Amino acid sequence: MITRISPPDKKALAFAKEEIARGGVVAFHTETVYGLGANAFDGGAVAHIFALKGRPADNPLIVHVHRDYDLSALVDDIPPYAKALERAFLPGPLTMVYPSVGKVSPLVSCGLNTLAVRVPSSETAQAFLRTVGLPIAAPSANKSKHVSPVTARHVYDDFQGEIPLILDGGACSGGIESTVLDCTGDVPQILRAGLVTREMIESVAGKCAVYRMRTGEKPKSPGMAHQHYAPKCRTACFSAEEREKARLCYEEELRAGGTPFYVCERALLPFLSGNALDLGGDPAEMAARLYAVLREGEQKATLLIAIEPKERGGVMDGVLNRFCRAFGRDHET
Repeated sequence: MITRISPPDKKALAFAKEEIARGGVVAFHTETVYGLGANAFDGGAVAHIFALKGRPADNPLIVHVHRDYDLSALVDDIPPYAKALERAFLPGPLTMVYPSVGKVSPLVSCGLNTLAVRVPSSETAQAFLRTVGLPIAAPSANKSKHVSPVTARHVYDDFQGEIPLILDGGACSGGIESTVLDCTGDVPQILRAGLVTREMIESVAGKCAVYRMRTGEKPKSPGMAHQHYAPKCRTACFSAEEREKARLCYEEELRAGGTPFYVCERALLPFLSGNALDLGGDPAEMAARLYAVLREGEQKATLLIAIEPKERGGVMDGVLNRFCRAFGRDHET
């Protein structure tokens, strides 16, 4: 199979519609990361997503729809606070989990009685979703546990020869996956942190809880596995207070004949000697740059030595969630 990268012009969108209609899979740009999409009503197509990614069968998918799609066709109940959040943040990087039974293929939610729905703001995503006219189940367009893709080339690197089309909308501006919010209870609850922060949600809904996954529990949302978003090279991770340990780790790798690279926030760069990748200077920039930096690092380094950013709260909850999972390090927001 030839994998083609194309802007979302009429010809590419028409091909995408045909491919989705026959049960195929198409990658597409969103404002967060690129998605790997198929018809959410078609169990065979959804199963193909899981097979392509090597994705665990208990890891639910998110359904993407265009801004005018009637959500009542997909979900059983939308509480008043969820409607207020929809008005405030959609289209945008917020996924909302609603009660839903039998509306799409059961493979999408991995047997749960809920459905995660997102309305992306990306013009490319909106054009694709309007053209196909169907809810599209789509995880990030990368092999399972690998670094998420924020350019069409990243998708191509993971799926060359396995999918026919990547709808190229340029680099993703947000850079980390959407916030996932459980809207099945009396109070919204964050399942996965992202660019729509707890503070932002509370400003609309009044209250917002944060979910803590228990050992052995089935995931309620994508992105909750311990090791996730991981580069292919070897890694090590240190706190900001462990900078000396990070330096010793760097020197040990050099002595062994390797090519180490630090990954750190910009403020630390003047204090480090050697190869380093700039994560960015503020939370929004770090979110936008994280996956691109990790993809670059796995191409250049034998060992990526991560030093956690110091800032906490807001968008940094999402950044640190991905940062620590990429390096197999525990993180509590």
